Amino acid sequence: MKRLVTIQDFSCVGRCSLTVALPIISACGVECAALPTALLSNHTAFPDFTFCDLTNEYSPIVDMWSKLSLDFDAVYTGYLGSKNLVKQTVSFIASQVARNTKIFIDPAMGDYGKLYTGFDQEYADMTCEMCHGSYMILPNITEACFMLHEEYKESYDEAYITHLLVRLSELGVKKSVLTGVGFAKDEIGFYMYDAEEKSFSHYYGSKLPFAYHGTGDIFSSVAVGAVLRGKSDFEALKMATDFTYLSMKYTREDEARRDYGVNFEEALPYLIENLK
Repeated sequence: MKRLVTIQDFSCVGRCSLTVALPIISACGVECAALPTALLSNHTAFPDFTFCDLTNEYSPIVDMWSKLSLDFDAVYTGYLGSKNLVKQTVSFIASQVARNTKIFIDPAMGDYGKLYTGFDQEYADMTCEMCHGSYMILPNITEACFMLHEEYKESYDEAYITHLLVRLSELGVKKSVLTGVGFAKDEIGFYMYDAEEKSFSHYYGSKLPFAYHGTGDIFSSVAVGAVLRGKSDFEALKMATDFTYLSMKYTREDEARRDYGVNFEEALPYLIENLK
């Protein structure tokens, strides 16, 4: 069985970050270890929450793993939240790249043309350092634009998307993926550039007329888990697109629970079946 370690925060209530990554990756048949960066009482889409910074635990955990000679087939980063954590992650990733570990980067830091609260351009620039030697990065268009110092566009054409993807590959990335891409109002999916083959591919599913907290975490977790289970990059990303759509559809039907994030649990049978 493949073993992956994911680096992101843990919300005790609400589906995002580790509370999404752990069950989804496990359902993919991949062992999911975790390096938590912070502990929250609940996710930040609620009106209030508690926050415990675990930055000081990062180095001792990594040092103990080294002492025990623990190894990983992949590293998957999500929401980190501070520049200090990015610095530590850059160092950890560099050590893993030297061991030919597959690196997956979801630079979770913004959406809809804006960075999340607490982030700035320097943070986006530092995030680029993590990408060198990575197997796949999965930013949305907002995150890609901040990383590349490009203009964010609400309306875009294929030339704009392919330009961003090629520039992302120049960060030292094998597979650059833009998530949340669609050229028609009723479609959304991904666009990928393979730097080794110098080829593009894309897939679009149906776009629902609403949005929920945590869908990016769901998409990335499915994609990473499916790649480690042996699916091709395209198959894994297509599966992630369809799984996210199905999870959102189930959530729409559960009005009382929408604040808790996306009902991905109901879609897990689809994921397990399609990974056979």
